Amino acid sequence: MAFSDSQANCLVVPVSDDGISSITLAGTVTKGDAVGRSSSGWVKALATTGSAVHMRCVALEDGVSGQRIAICFGECYLSGGRFSGATANGAVYVAEGSSSGQYTQTIPTDSGDVTTRIGTAISASQLLITPSYNADSTVA
Repeated sequence: MAFSDSQANCLVVPVSDDGISSITLAGTVTKGDAVGRSSSGWVKALATTGSAVHMRCVALEDGVSGQRIAICFGECYLSGGRFSGATANGAVYVAEGSSSGQYTQTIPTDSGDVTTRIGTAISASQLLITPSYNADSTVA
């Protein structure tokens, strides 16, 4: 079975309360989405060339533009039915294309795509995500 992110029914459990904060959104997000900072503000992360938004945190709740929501910028576990078909111990990346805010186990390959590993699959339906504040990486 291939990895799938339904972008619904996510349970997010921060590893530590030290990694919880809040942001004001510039777009709509769903609980568990990968979130990053674009020129317009905090939006869903995306690995696609030309519109790449590097992941900085995970949304702890649903929200719309202008709303202040809680986020996890430290390690957090994601589960609850959002994911299926993940390969345990496999790398996790931010998705590309029209899949903003979603996760994938397929590393982006187009020149300029974001290739930063942002987590690991714990099982077929559970991820451990660690938003990266290290140097961002892209396909050369």
